[in-house]
Amino acid sequence: MPRPDPVPSARHSLMRRFWRIFRLLALLSIVIAAIAVVLVMRGEEQVHVHMIIATALGIGLTVLLGTALMTLVFLSSSSGHDEAATPHIHEENDEE
Repeated sequence: MPRPDPVPSARHSLMRRFWRIFRLLALLSIVIAAIAVVLVMRGEEQVHVHMIIATALGIGLTVLLGTALMTLVFLSSSSGHDEAATPHIHEENDEE
């Protein structure tokens, strides 16, 4: 007798969704870092390799961190964790 497919847990599907979005955002941060490096190289004639590396890492990691945190905010909001964390706020708003 065939067994039905197991139902994935909410945590597992949320993590898969996060990593799918995160891969796209990692690609976005690489593109933005490359644009920043090109702009820095156009600005001066003599650019040291240390400045190029620092620009690429600084811009790339900053964009990646910002987008990862915003992704977590949106996923937390859509999963219902925010409502479970603050039930008393919703009760106060209902009374008014």
